[in-house]
Amino acid sequence: MYSGYRVWTVVDLAMGTLHDPSSRSLAEASGSQLSSKTGGDQAPSFPCGKDVLSDVLRAIKLTGALFFGVNASSPWSVEVPHAHFFAKIILPRAQHVISYHIITRGSGWVRVGKHSPVEFFERDILVIPHEDPYAMCSALDVRSGLGKEDSVEFFRAMVAGQLPSTVTEGGGGLPLTKYICGFLGCDAKPFNPLLGALPRLMRLRRGTNDVSVLLDRVIDLTLDETSQERAGAECIRLRLSELMFVEVIRLYLETLPPEQTGWLAGLRDPVVGGAIALLHEKPAHGWTLDELAHEAGVSRSVLAARFTTLLGCPPMQYLTRWRVQMAARLLADGVAKVSAVGRDVGYESEAAFSRAFKRVSGASPAEWRALRVYHD
Repeated sequence: MYSGYRVWTVVDLAMGTLHDPSSRSLAEASGSQLSSKTGGDQAPSFPCGKDVLSDVLRAIKLTGALFFGVNASSPWSVEVPHAHFFAKIILPRAQHVISYHIITRGSGWVRVGKHSPVEFFERDILVIPHEDPYAMCSALDVRSGLGKEDSVEFFRAMVAGQLPSTVTEGGGGLPLTKYICGFLGCDAKPFNPLLGALPRLMRLRRGTNDVSVLLDRVIDLTLDETSQERAGAECIRLRLSELMFVEVIRLYLETLPPEQTGWLAGLRDPVVGGAIALLHEKPAHGWTLDELAHEAGVSRSVLAARFTTLLGCPPMQYLTRWRVQMAARLLADGVAKVSAVGRDVGYESEAAFSRAFKRVSGASPAEWRALRVYHD
């Protein structure tokens, strides 16, 4: 440290764009890809009133944490252990840590876990969503020789304010590589559909026509705040880092290839995305598969097949998981009785709610609340 695997790039996926940028409609590409697999029903144009991505981001409590710059002179290498070794230092209340890097100058290599290394360049953004150990270096044969204990001590010193906001690494030679390193926290349990939809490494290449102007603006603002030590700068940087991550996810969603499956692929499908929006709009409603299919404008068999193909579970199972996620937040954040929380998320009896909650989370509602209060 500082003293399945798939790489995503906007460039690589540009030819797999799934919508007309002017209309932001996802219907044509999504519907055509799945119609042959689900019986050939014509996918309707489905208006999604609920912003499901924002709903999930709020529920999983996305929050910015540590943020610092690195100036690395050749040869250089940093090795970061699995996040469970340092997560409680930088984000004591978060269940999960996401790391990201904004490359502002130079190039190098990144290796996540035991997977093949990937080269990165100036203006790339690297995101490691799954807490995997990773290494960044100037050349593939360069190693720092430092272990996880050194990483833990670095993070501890950075959080304590004992290190400068920009640290220097490497052997003092050229070329020079500069990047911004940041960490985000979120909840992973009992249900975080977003994390499961992300690859082990995301590499977004800025400077292409497909990259959002908003993202460039956010990054420029973040870099400006990094170069100045004004009052409140740290708070602004962390909020900007959250916004940057959300925009990266939106770009990833827009550039998924047609054959992609998973929760994000489900959002862009007109039928499945519409059904998910309905479930998020009224999660406590007594949904049946027949009613949901009717609202989505397809048969129940088509909806069930399409939903399961993309998300890996049927609609009613997804609804149960989402209800439990909502209930987990209510249990952790408030003092309402278990029975009241159960009613709020759609269960008429406390027994039915407790069974569903334990099946998804592995703990009873009372146990979950006690654990969250203890950790917080």
